[in-house]
Amino acid sequence: MHTLLKDNPGEQILMLGNEAIARGALEAGVAFTSAYPGTPSSEIALQFFQISQENDLYFEYSANEKVALEIGIGAAMSGLRVMVTMKHVGLNVAADALMTLAYTGVVGPLVLVVADDPFMFSSQNEQDTRWYGKLSGLPILEPSSVPEAKEMVKYAFDLSEQLKLPVIFRTTTRVNHSSGVVTLGSMRERITEGSFEKNPFSYVCVPAVSRNLHVKLLEKYDQALALANESPWNMMEGDGKWGIICNGVSYSYVKDILEDLGVTDKFRVLRLGFSHPQPGGLIKTFLKGCEKVLVVEEGEPYMEEGVRNFAQKAGITIPISGKGDDLFSRLYEFNPAMVKKVIGSYFNLTFASSQPIEVSDLSEAPARPPNLCAGCPHRATYVAVREVFGDDAIYPTDIGCYTLGLLPPLSMGDFLVCMGGGVGTAGGFSRATGKKVIAFLGDSTFFHSGLHALVNSVHNNHNFTLVVLDNLTTAMTGHQPHPGVDLSHLGLSHTTVDIEQVVRGVGVKKVITVNPFKYRKTVEAFREVAEFEGVSVIISREICPLYARGLPDHKKERPFYVNQNKCKDHRVCVDKIACPAFYLEDEKVCINENMCVGCAFCAQICPEHAILPVKKEGKS
Repeated sequence: MHTLLKDNPGEQILMLGNEAIARGALEAGVAFTSAYPGTPSSEIALQFFQISQENDLYFEYSANEKVALEIGIGAAMSGLRVMVTMKHVGLNVAADALMTLAYTGVVGPLVLVVADDPFMFSSQNEQDTRWYGKLSGLPILEPSSVPEAKEMVKYAFDLSEQLKLPVIFRTTTRVNHSSGVVTLGSMRERITEGSFEKNPFSYVCVPAVSRNLHVKLLEKYDQALALANESPWNMMEGDGKWGIICNGVSYSYVKDILEDLGVTDKFRVLRLGFSHPQPGGLIKTFLKGCEKVLVVEEGEPYMEEGVRNFAQKAGITIPISGKGDDLFSRLYEFNPAMVKKVIGSYFNLTFASSQPIEVSDLSEAPARPPNLCAGCPHRATYVAVREVFGDDAIYPTDIGCYTLGLLPPLSMGDFLVCMGGGVGTAGGFSRATGKKVIAFLGDSTFFHSGLHALVNSVHNNHNFTLVVLDNLTTAMTGHQPHPGVDLSHLGLSHTTVDIEQVVRGVGVKKVITVNPFKYRKTVEAFREVAEFEGVSVIISREICPLYARGLPDHKKERPFYVNQNKCKDHRVCVDKIACPAFYLEDEKVCINENMCVGCAFCAQICPEHAILPVKKEGKS
């Protein structure tokens, strides 16, 4: 039985933040779940996927975030309790549905978990989801710790049910990927069958209907505002004259720092967990007892601007600061040392700064730039593309493992904005420059957001080559399935959608499928499309070696080694391929047999044929 299914109230378990969120949903009786995987939210979906194999919880990995939300909407409108999960940039994709869902509201509760990524550990931007609260008029909840995340999720379902609105549950990486001790609660009965009652004049958003629905949304907003002002998730602590307003993980930092400095008696702290609508009444009450206030929040000055606004309306003229020179930055994650420094500076507190450990006597650690894994088929594709097109072509790329081809010597990435953007921008680059354009797109991203741009390119007679890097999984986020993945080994009967058939079906005339580890044939395929006018597609298909290891029919290939008697030290293997299994020993190229997966790609590149399979274990 899955750990999160334990029905043992009171038991304490160490959980990842994402596991705690999933457990909270289960305790709230969630019946229907959907997601598109994206760090730092991915582990929530993983729990639901695993649990759905054991009981009647419904879960699906949807083609993209918009579809995931729409699937969830259908279930919520039928009365089921629903959770949809995604990362922050995924909400951009789902926003079209979300904005109008705020008007229709929901019948059953729907909690939308959106995981922000300050510092962009795994993201292309660090946008702040809280602005979507203002944009949509929907409530936002933000936990400060792992145990609180579990409990707050349960409240999110109750709040959604009370207001008949979806609720945004906003997290950040530090909550998603921290671990904490969680106390199990009781499990609510899960109801998995709903019914839909037709009400077109409340649910079909033509202009006349939407005008009425907007009025109702504003009424629900006022209800949410009243709840926020009284919410126990918005906590005032202390009675000092210096005020700190904070949210999320920043609250944990502030609490620890004030205790560490022994100044809790000088401060009062307002933690906003029910952060939108901003509880103006509570904030004004808090400000009236303060001489000056510091707002501690990662990301944008969302709370700070609101606090200033409430202070101005109430005629409160105390100093209120947050972002600015010598204060907090809008950039990146906070850490305790940073928060401590700003609190000390702003309130003129003196304390002994901790000194970093002396490391001047240690050698500098070598740089470890992100790299494609040993045996990654994307590397072989990139080497073939570079052999044919060199630096002359323009290479728009996309989001996935293959983005790691950006760095030398592969240098396969000239522009990147969003998922599916590689295909869309390719047409623009081609039209504007007249140069050959090679766009890269992963298999999961093909289904997520590549199809529309491909259809557009065919229709508008653009001229570029799209390379679909099909490694038969959603690799970067943890090997989740997508519509092109065969799931029969899991006993699942999902229909597998063939990428080549789809490409031909939308009108692409030139389509070639290659195995990138058959290097010469792959190069020939790229030479063929080099002369083609119009949209051409090469599907480079070979399974991700890390994913393959977990499949029941996986056969481990023999690793390779460098025969030093044959090697002439050309270093073509290192300079052209840069597989991390290579290393230098006494200035000679060697292969780490523990890292090598036996793909044999480097053996095809070596001009001296000095790279050979290991004949037997322990002997080269």
